[in-house]
Order: sequence, then C-alpha cells, then structure tokens
Amino acid sequence: MSNRIRQDQSLTTAGLGAATLLDQLATAVLVLDGGLRMRYLNSATEMLFGASARRLVGTPLPGLVAQGESLAERLLEALSSEAPYTERELNLQLGSAADAPVVVDCMVTPMRLGSGARALLLELHQQDRHMRISRDENLLTQQQASRAVVRGLAHEIKNPLGGLRGAAQLLDAELHDPELQDYTRVIMAEADRLQQLVDTLLGPNLPAQMREVNIHQVMERVRTLVAAEGHPGITVRSDYDPSLPLLIADPDQLIQAVLNIVRNAIEALLSQSRRGQPAEVLLFTRAQRQFTIGHHRHRLVIRVDVVDNGPGIPPEFVEQIFYPMVTGRAEGTGLGLSIAQDLIGRHGGMIECQSRSGETRFTIFLPLRQIEP
Repeated sequence: MSNRIRQDQSLTTAGLGAATLLDQLATAVLVLDGGLRMRYLNSATEMLFGASARRLVGTPLPGLVAQGESLAERLLEALSSEAPYTERELNLQLGSAADAPVVVDCMVTPMRLGSGARALLLELHQQDRHMRISRDENLLTQQQASRAVVRGLAHEIKNPLGGLRGAAQLLDAELHDPELQDYTRVIMAEADRLQQLVDTLLGPNLPAQMREVNIHQVMERVRTLVAAEGHPGITVRSDYDPSLPLLIADPDQLIQAVLNIVRNAIEALLSQSRRGQPAEVLLFTRAQRQFTIGHHRHRLVIRVDVVDNGPGIPPEFVEQIFYPMVTGRAEGTGLGLSIAQDLIGRHGGMIECQSRSGETRFTIFLPLRQIEP
C-alpha cells in the first residue's frame, strides 16, 4: 500500500493507483476531518507547504496559515452545511509575515468518509506558480538568445585579437629601446587580458563529466573555498536536507556555479560587515516535487538556496542580473551570474532570484535524471 494514503484507512479504498495518480497532479489535494486536521495530502501539497506529509498529517490547516481564523470559519461553515464553495485568488500566508503570500484558487467540497464522518476535500490551484512558469520561460528564451549573441561576438573578437598580440610580439622583438618595449608589452598584456575575458564569455569548452554527485559535498566544497578567501565579519551557515538523493551532474561545474553566486552574495555584504553590522550567507537545500523548469515538468527537483541579508538588488537590475556584462558594481565584470546560469542550464536546471532590502535569495533548481547510455 502506498505511503501516500495517510493515516485514515477509509481513504485507502481507491488503492495504490488512485494515490499514485493524485501524486502526479500539480494541484494540491488534501482532506480535512471534522477538526480541520489534515488526513490526506498529495505531493503537490507537500511542495506548497514546504513540509513532508509526516509533519503535516494530523495538523490543523488553519494553524499553518497566518490569520487562519477566518479561513477556519469558512471551512467549518462548509462542513456543517455540506455546501461546496470556491474562493478565487485566496492569499495564504504560509510562512512568516516577511514571506510573500501564496495565491491560490481554493475549491472546497464536503464529503463523507467510509466511517460516515464528515470531511472536506480541498483543491488548491496555485496561481502565482503559473505566473512563475511563464516568467521563467521568457527568461530562459531571452538568456539563450543573449548567450548566442555574446558567444558569436566573442568568436569574432578572438581572431583579430590574436593577430594584434602576434604583431605586438614581433614588434617587441625588433625594438631595442626599453622605453618602446614598454608600450608593446602593455599591448600584449592587454591583449592577454581581453583573451581571458573572451574565454570567460565563451564558457567552459570541455564536455561535462557527468556522474553521481552528493549536492552537500558540492556545497561544503564551496564553503571551504570561501573560507580560504577570508571574509572577516561574514558568517556562512548551512541548513541541509540530509535525505536528498544523489544527483547526476558535473561536480566541478556545480561548484563553479554555486561559488559564483556565493561570491556575489559576499560582495554585497562587504560594506555591511565593515560597518560592524550582522552579515550572513545561508546555504539551504530541499527537495521539490512536480516542479516545472521551462517546458519540462520534473517529478523531483533538488533546490539550493543562497540567501544573504544584504541591502538587496535594485528592482531595475533583478530581471537583468543573469545577462552578460550587467553588474551593479563598478569593479565587476557582470559575468559571474551569467556563467552560473549557463552552467546550471547545462544540467537542465535554472536559477531564480528574489530580492528585497535585508534578503536576497538565489534559488538553483536541479532536476534529478538518469545518466544517458
């Protein structure tokens, strides 16, 4: 018997097939008993509430929602009258007051359990999720077009750049005046610097070495590298889900992507730490089920969050920060986040960003997949 049919034996009559079917739905489906406690929930409900069924079963639904008293009143009225109702664009505050509310269409249907007890069937259709999917599809399309243009431009620059450096090197060999050689060596040094920039724009040219990877080994490697760089006053802490399965990925590419994001967070915190204000980066991992990336829906996705408590990203930059050469720092190249997005994209995933004053959150989504033969 599937462990997706929880606790109440009267809900198991449909058998394994019904439970498996409900777990494929993107709509959150849950059953409440007469005390408004959860007796059944599918995988989409776990994803919506960010908690496992083990934690949620037996918990009163209104207790998980900020200002849940008004919701409880409406649910109890439906339970007593046995009259279904639908509430459009219901705002559910599932976390702290600082978290953005989840917008859902809520359909409530009274029902009777096998024991004859009254219960409620709830269907929560997340509206903001569809807006996110549409936004992500547009973002991926724009970034792919941007990367194609940048790579084409980089290839066009490489050929004349090589000729420029070669000519400067030949000229340097013909000159015997040290002062004149200083000029040719400046040309060669700047040509080398531009060559490195072009190579960075083109991204890694080696094929990915895909193998089984523990995401937490990747995260701890990033922590070690950041600690070695030395950033006094900035704390890096972790909150990992130890139950996450192994991931098929190139560990070096994942380390580079996460490291670019963490370094970006630390750069945002440097001025804050110099003033003696608390500066912290949180590394966070969880699993998400039935998650859509671009046009593809994945049964299970590993989620990695890099959260800092810095000043936040200006709103005009949030939609552009993954584009090459876009940066809010005078000394920055604007390539770190673009490269990170490209590397994660090679794994079928993507990076999202949400920012406000006091919290910037970069979220990496990595789908679980098998090694292709």
